[in-house]
Amino acid sequence: LHPEFAFLPRKFKIAVSGAREDRAAIGWHDIGLQLKRDGSGALGFQVLAGGGMGRTPVIGTELSAFVPAADILLFIEAILRVYNRYGRRDNLYKARLKILVRAEGERFVQAVADEYAAIRAQGAGFVARPVPADEIERVTACFQPPPGVRARLAQPQQAPAVARVTPAAPEPGSARAAAWQRWLGRNVHAHRLDGWHAVTLSLKRPGLPPGDVTAAQMDAAADLADRFSEGELRVTHEQNLLLPWVRHEDLPALWEAASALGLARANIGLLTDMIACPGGDLCALANARSIPIAQALAERFDDLDEQHDIGAIDLHISGCINSCGHHHSGHIGILGVDKDGSEWYQLTLGGSDGSTLSGAAEPGRVIGPSFAADEVVDAVEAVVAVHCRERSAGERFVDTVRRLGVAPFRAAADAARRSTARQPRHDGAATLETAP
Repeated sequence: LHPEFAFLPRKFKIAVSGAREDRAAIGWHDIGLQLKRDGSGALGFQVLAGGGMGRTPVIGTELSAFVPAADILLFIEAILRVYNRYGRRDNLYKARLKILVRAEGERFVQAVADEYAAIRAQGAGFVARPVPADEIERVTACFQPPPGVRARLAQPQQAPAVARVTPAAPEPGSARAAAWQRWLGRNVHAHRLDGWHAVTLSLKRPGLPPGDVTAAQMDAAADLADRFSEGELRVTHEQNLLLPWVRHEDLPALWEAASALGLARANIGLLTDMIACPGGDLCALANARSIPIAQALAERFDDLDEQHDIGAIDLHISGCINSCGHHHSGHIGILGVDKDGSEWYQLTLGGSDGSTLSGAAEPGRVIGPSFAADEVVDAVEAVVAVHCRERSAGERFVDTVRRLGVAPFRAAADAARRSTARQPRHDGAATLETAP
């Protein structure tokens, strides 16, 4: 609540990732922090600043490759002070940190470095202090494994044995066996502790908006957490549920229970595992509806065999330029736009959130004029077909886009137009009539 930071020009968002890969899209935030260790094993942070989506998508600029962990609050204060000093207060739309960083470039980087040096040298008069080791230890103690996990870890002979157990699977060759194997491959994730897994419960099912869950399903998911995950359940930014403490031998029983609830669809990371904002159905800021488009896509690509053949695709939908659905970072992005009171949709390709799957963070590229609502699903199907036809062996969609460029995908999407199909002009040329 220090007044220096209580009245910043605009909103300010910080993302932290502690995994080997970027799991928090740190390049897309005002400040992005990636935990690292230097050559001596000391803990610190890579610091990015100035990222953001919205009307002007910008990837954060690296301010430091390594800030010692004890000094991270000092460095963040330096960023905030520089932003508060020079951030635009005359124009609400240009008051974000990303606009300042992009405008000033290296001068901003140097200003933060100078401010950081001043904070470290002077100390008095500044808010932040180095983080003492005992404070890190105090906070760390709040994030221990659940009691049930700790009890099992206290039995050193048991945990390794559990990791070698093969869960009882359905009869080989059956449809259930194929579904089981797909679920293991898509929804079950490696854990840092032997004998445990993290398991995603998919909230992407035909007939329901992405991420929606009924009250009965939420109660049932809580029961699954109590039975299989030490009472812990998390909500992911991909709009799914995650059980973080599932024992290896409990996987078959969890799969059976989740399947009965409709929460075991093996589509995690595939085309229908999309991110979508509520859009015009629920949001007063939206220019277009997101949910009907998401549902139409889920129905069009309902065949799991087809989805697995297509491979991993991040598809993100936003109902307006505020980018709540993260459309800029989707391999396929869909943005709702308004034209004279009607709903239109812009397509982007090749975006990335910074994860290992997607590569370095970057905004997707727009592929031509917007599409009418009744053309969007056909356009998505057309660009996916180009990938399936042109991909190299094992090549992912986003890599195909980067290798070929957007031109062949745009041509395929244009061929799917109907109400915005090319119309001849009086001079004999062709134009996309009515497309914004």
